Amino acid sequence: MLPGAFTSAFKPQAHIDGHRLIVSPGYSSSRIQADVELDLQRSVQAVLRELSTQAPALQSNQGMWRWSLHKKVERDPHKSPALVRILLRELEKAEREDLRHVIIPLLHTLMYVLAKATGVTEELYRRTYTFCMRLLTLPAPYCTVALDCAIRLKTETAVPGTLYQRLVIAEQNLTSELYPYQERVFLFVDPELVSPSVCSALLLEIEAAQVQQTPEACMRHVVSHALQAALGEACHTGALQRKLQASSRRALVRYFHAVVAAVEQMANEPNPSREGHLERLEEIYSSLLGPAAAARGRCGGSTLQDRPPSIPLPSPHISFHLWTDEEQLWKELVHFLRPHSQLRLSADLEALDLQGLLPDLELARASVLSTDSGIERDLPFGTDELPSPSSPEMERGGLQRKGGIKKRAWPPYILMPSSWDVPPGLHRRTGRPSGDGELLPGVSRLHTARVLVLGDDRMLGRLARAYHNLRKQETQKFCLTPRLSLQIYYIPVLAPKVPAAYATSELGELAAFLGRADPWYEITVNTLCPAIHKLAEMPPALDTSRTVDPFILDVITYYVRMGTQPIYFQIYTVKIFSNLNPDPIEDIFLTELKVKIQDAKLPREGISPRRRGMTEVPGAELSICYQKALLSHRAREVTVSLRATGLVLKALPASDTEVSGPTYCSPNAAPVTDHMCLNVSVMEVVKSSNLAGRSFSTVTNTFRTANIQIQSQDQRLLTLFLDKDSRRTIRDVVRFEVAPCPEPCSEAQKSKGPWPKAQKEVERTTAKSKPLLMPINTFSGIIQ
Repeated sequence: MLPGAFTSAFKPQAHIDGHRLIVSPGYSSSRIQADVELDLQRSVQAVLRELSTQAPALQSNQGMWRWSLHKKVERDPHKSPALVRILLRELEKAEREDLRHVIIPLLHTLMYVLAKATGVTEELYRRTYTFCMRLLTLPAPYCTVALDCAIRLKTETAVPGTLYQRLVIAEQNLTSELYPYQERVFLFVDPELVSPSVCSALLLEIEAAQVQQTPEACMRHVVSHALQAALGEACHTGALQRKLQASSRRALVRYFHAVVAAVEQMANEPNPSREGHLERLEEIYSSLLGPAAAARGRCGGSTLQDRPPSIPLPSPHISFHLWTDEEQLWKELVHFLRPHSQLRLSADLEALDLQGLLPDLELARASVLSTDSGIERDLPFGTDELPSPSSPEMERGGLQRKGGIKKRAWPPYILMPSSWDVPPGLHRRTGRPSGDGELLPGVSRLHTARVLVLGDDRMLGRLARAYHNLRKQETQKFCLTPRLSLQIYYIPVLAPKVPAAYATSELGELAAFLGRADPWYEITVNTLCPAIHKLAEMPPALDTSRTVDPFILDVITYYVRMGTQPIYFQIYTVKIFSNLNPDPIEDIFLTELKVKIQDAKLPREGISPRRRGMTEVPGAELSICYQKALLSHRAREVTVSLRATGLVLKALPASDTEVSGPTYCSPNAAPVTDHMCLNVSVMEVVKSSNLAGRSFSTVTNTFRTANIQIQSQDQRLLTLFLDKDSRRTIRDVVRFEVAPCPEPCSEAQKSKGPWPKAQKEVERTTAKSKPLLMPINTFSGIIQ
């Protein structure tokens, strides 16, 4: 049949108008379901083609297919089970044919649908869970993502609606004793790097989306979704939403807590029962609508012609910040925790929050006076505190002993906070931080701060400095580490004059690296750059009554929810010796350090100026000492003297082969592709002589190292540019040293105690200090 004939035959019965299915009389429900699945299948295939090809024709629509697919089921939730079946079928096909590059994108897409869906059968949940368990045999990051999904699916299978409820409670900061976790997205934009029009457009879109997300509306969504997910077609959603809308705030809060208690108590049981969960929510449903209305809902349900509006999943609470202060990140995180300081997490944690940790040696040996006799009858009645030595209770005690020293047993990882510690290696090592669990017994981090930065490589350099300062402050105050999980996200936004293909742009190197490491990040996040500029150029909408789909906000929401796999970037420290200041200064950089030779040259004593007509030799004589990066990981010092016009030290790999190429391991070291190293390019001056006289040319020599020292030999001064930021320019430099930045927490271990053995142990620990790595979250991490 010709396409035109098929269309003409199809339209009189049913057709899709936007995202609505217009059904004519006499059109069968089975045919409707077949057409819905066909439409969803085409959208899924478009996403797969986007992952499998780099055709220029698809570049303009990158990122739109995934967004439009989720919008279809968001506007018509009854399509969710069909989409789950299609995605699961494609995942099983990819597993059979070993198409690993589509597994993680499809799995994230499926989990995002399940977080919002209602009416998904238990059989589909179990099939998805079984598929995730089979993926555990694959290497990272496939097994890591699959394990995270399997854990959530196991609970969702027995207690439908758990994922939705926990997301809304945490993201909207709703109060719940049974689920006290709180999250917030901090959006940081540097006003000097991002245009005011872009800042205004993003702020307007965020504010417009959050106007309707009041705490009362979010609680109504939680109650409606939980009841519909558990009761299915027996839930009369329209009547339920009308009842909740008419309820007072006091009644709404009561229903909200009842639903949360029913879901969380069942989800926390070792073997949750789906039948028991259904009975609890049926009681709440009957108390809401009354027994008669609830019975009518169980008999009837929603029809195709009169379906209630969908239950939205509100976007997370996003606070917009113009980054103007170096300490702004630290201040905002502390302010995020302060309103909730009244929550008593545990006695140990409250002691840490109020008093802080003792510095240096006192931390390792916190001693208190012991006045108890060790006999039960000597203890005071009705209190857990020890009496003072002069108290009547102690005088009445039959047995006493002199005050002794009782060593307070702090966990060993208190000495070096490990909330954001990461495994050793370069930025290519992926996975969850080792300290992401509990810091103290019975105390877990209840707050999650998702720091999202917009900009280019210069913004990330500024973020690295703020991250370094934050870690340094934690060594003294230690107030964020026990209670806060820090997650960092990055969306590249370049200036409009930079070409759209910013993968080759100088200011978008880190974004290009993330796109090569994670193709789903490239398609979903990197493509936002032109869309953000288009949004900024559009005039503001005057008609506020129209419902507009916030595309950029939706993609940001998808990124911060599903981007759980970090890629760790090594931060480098540079010690700078200036000609004017005898004391060195220290700074850090993340992506690049560029060195240029200053034009001004200091005069030497006793040397007359060169005669006129002599050829001026370009560049300067440099002494370079570095530790060569070898496959054997053995230390080899190299010292060379040469004449150069400049140097560039890059912390990012230059090609795709360095991202996913083969690894070579030594018995006691990490793979070469995980080794901390800088790619150093030296523009060396080469002298040549011919009949016309003496001439000079430049050649670029490259090598890899982790530590390097460079000094000017002929008193020609150097200028340093850190992270491509003109605001971070350091002039009149004579010598500088570059090395991996150590973890600031390890520096606090340096103390001079009276015990030589303990001092040697501390010095040995400090000598092997961990490098400071900054994580940036992606969807997959690095796919080998």
